[in-house]
Amino acid sequence: MPISAAQRAALLTATTVLLAAGCSDSGDKGEGSDAPTDLAGLAAQRLEWAPCPPPSAAEGGGLPPSPLPGGATWECSFMDAPLDYAKPDGETIELALIRARARDQSKRIGSLIYNFGGPGGSGITGLPSFAADYEKLRARYDLVSFDPRGVGRSEDVQCLTDKELDAYYALDFSPDDTAEERTLSDAQKKYAAGCEKESGAVLPHVGTENAARDLDLMRQVLGDDKLHYFGISYGTQLGGVYAHLFPKNVGRALFDAVVDPNSGTEAGALGQARGFQLALDNFAKDCVARGDACTLPGSTVAEIESFITGLLDELDKKPIAGIGERKLTQTQATNGIAQALYSKEFWQYLEQGLDSAEGGDGALLLALSDSMNGRDQNGRYSNIQAANTAINCVDFKERYTLGQAKERIPEFRKASAVFGSYMAWPLAGCSQWPVPGAWDHPDVSAPGSAPILVLGTTGDPATPYAGTRAMVDALGKGVGVELTYEGEGHGAYNGGSTCVQNLVDAYFLDGKVPASGTVCR
Repeated sequence: MPISAAQRAALLTATTVLLAAGCSDSGDKGEGSDAPTDLAGLAAQRLEWAPCPPPSAAEGGGLPPSPLPGGATWECSFMDAPLDYAKPDGETIELALIRARARDQSKRIGSLIYNFGGPGGSGITGLPSFAADYEKLRARYDLVSFDPRGVGRSEDVQCLTDKELDAYYALDFSPDDTAEERTLSDAQKKYAAGCEKESGAVLPHVGTENAARDLDLMRQVLGDDKLHYFGISYGTQLGGVYAHLFPKNVGRALFDAVVDPNSGTEAGALGQARGFQLALDNFAKDCVARGDACTLPGSTVAEIESFITGLLDELDKKPIAGIGERKLTQTQATNGIAQALYSKEFWQYLEQGLDSAEGGDGALLLALSDSMNGRDQNGRYSNIQAANTAINCVDFKERYTLGQAKERIPEFRKASAVFGSYMAWPLAGCSQWPVPGAWDHPDVSAPGSAPILVLGTTGDPATPYAGTRAMVDALGKGVGVELTYEGEGHGAYNGGSTCVQNLVDAYFLDGKVPASGTVCR
């Protein structure tokens, strides 16, 4: 079955890139709470809105966004922002924006700004993909999103050519011997050197604190007294940092699919290993419950997962036919499995892909892996993975050598036989990065902020539910409002829950703050 544009976009909101572009991080010079705020000139700029062009190659390519219900069209513009907020009168960069104006301008509340996660996801392509889900909110808000700095049309980070990326993603990212470890280390070094060569000037400035300052500048340029914000996945981390820096400027805000603000690189990766294992367990349970209707071998969860680990072991020894001349490797298969676990709607593709791979056809799992990596059918890559690496590597201080990552493998394998090694080895993903990291973990304490809805899904693989409570606690007393969706998938509002959507819509449209602890099933 074909995968819709909205479904593809959903899979690009992952909190952390799961391949070598994965965890670890580095520092944003010019960021921090003591950065100058004399930005009056930039705050007074007037945006020139025009019909949106087709997405750029860095944004994933494709056609211009389709008209909205009623025939309204999307508008795009660029906003100037400081490259370095420590030098607000210095060099500027352009940030790409997209908006759909509120249907009822007489009752307009303001702009509702979206970040769809990644980090590295393009808001220019993300917002139109989900537009139907937000049509009720468009009654009183201008829906706005953007490509954060380093992403898509906003000074995009580039590292390797498309051909080089094909080879890079086909590598074994869970090496079994010294030779494979050396190959992986050399590849990570080449990747980091490519990023520095192609995008060295912007690398120190693409971190989350600078992106949060961009949000506040955007708020002012759009003419809003408060920031109304809808953050998904990494967007919750960005929103939390914004609330810490500008608590008095927070309007109505939702954090959906919450990143644990207390987790550093290793804890975050280990949490994801457990989260994806939980999602795989639930997938296997569903398969068992369907009996003969499930095409995978095994009548228990353990048997189905044993089949999956066996398949991956065989692919490690010998890749199988994929798409064209490209073969499906163990790493790409694991990547494809992980991607399909982001939404219960994708379980059917996971089952079909595993069944086909057992028969020697790896095309579907490879296509799923390509979608995660931002590769289109013509072999062109968006910059989602490059931006993800650059942002993570400029945010977090931790730097693991390949040997240190290797030492963590037993603990990670205990968390997940399928995803353990796959999550552990990428801990070294920033070991060669040319820019230092900024923090151990972000500070999201926001005393004095307006209430923020913090929404977690119990079966979320990428941002495990524990992060929801951690974010509520870290925001501080009276700020975080904890909401729970007992379901599957990454992100609750777009997951089809009427209960969730009704609560969130009433909050944004009418200011009704639900009781903390509310559960939707």
